[in-house]
Amino acid sequence: MAIGKVGMYGGKFLIVHQGHVSAMIRASTMVEELHVMITHDEEYEKEFYFKGTTMKPIPFHQRLRWWNELTKDLPHVKVHAISEKQTGEFSDWEQGAESIKSAIGKEIDTVFSSEPEYGRHFEKLYPNAQHIVLDAERRTYPVSATQIREEGAMKHWAIIPHVVQPYFVRKIVVVGTESSGKSTLVKNLANLYNTSYVEEYGRTFYEDIGAEIAIESDFPKIAFEHKYHEEEQAKRANKLLFIDTEANVTQYFSWAYLGYEQPILDHVADLQRYDLWLFLEPDVEWVDDGMRSFGDPSVRQKNHAYLKGLLDKRGIRYHSINGDYNERLEKAIELVDGVLEEKLYS
Repeated sequence: MAIGKVGMYGGKFLIVHQGHVSAMIRASTMVEELHVMITHDEEYEKEFYFKGTTMKPIPFHQRLRWWNELTKDLPHVKVHAISEKQTGEFSDWEQGAESIKSAIGKEIDTVFSSEPEYGRHFEKLYPNAQHIVLDAERRTYPVSATQIREEGAMKHWAIIPHVVQPYFVRKIVVVGTESSGKSTLVKNLANLYNTSYVEEYGRTFYEDIGAEIAIESDFPKIAFEHKYHEEEQAKRANKLLFIDTEANVTQYFSWAYLGYEQPILDHVADLQRYDLWLFLEPDVEWVDDGMRSFGDPSVRQKNHAYLKGLLDKRGIRYHSINGDYNERLEKAIELVDGVLEEKLYS
């Protein structure tokens, strides 16, 4: 039997972790309807919650989306986001409470939190509501959002919900001209770190049509499909996602095969974000696999310089990887380990 009719569970949720999820689920069993309230003041959050950490500020609409995903199978749980300016005064709480009451539109008879000291505020703000404290000592999940922000998501991966994890997956992209060892390195790294990877979609595209005869419309299709696979594999990734090529490489191939670049590929490149760029130098043997066209050493170097120029023009900070296959692997591992340690390379 429910102990209340209309319950409220609120917070900034920077970031959403399993402790929050546990509290929400328990609260949802105690009332006929539960309202999860996401309060936000993004300028304040940027300055006072994320400053000095390696974690980037989390937009409120992203938090809103997470909570909607987490509650989509609970029809009696509703999610709201409200703006709540922060000045450090009790008036912030008062204004926030008014916004919460307006958003819910019903009398709140139960307020949930994990902070016993909030009780004195709630007595004033919700005088007709009981305050239920959930796991104040954090025994179920002994961590706080503050600790995760300060120490990084990688260290606390196990208590970050599955719907939240893709947001924090670190993306490592491997680029280079043809036959520079991209595919091999990406697959080896994915296996070493027990995670997923994204293959170069251009190869799959031409294998599917049975011939490598390039036309202009191929390259946007390749770039868009590649981005789709990045999103899908990020959902399956274990902290890291390794990616073979991206939109700048697709742009390079447009130039190499057609003789010109395409603005639409620049737009795709503008939208992508990677945590680490590994640029493979063309100092391993060129292998003719039946789908490659630029084996002449002088052409190979020309193409290599062109691709580097594309990245340099965009101000992308990449790490050049050269040497034999073992040397390449060891250099890449050192850089990837830095990503796991929350070192920022890009």
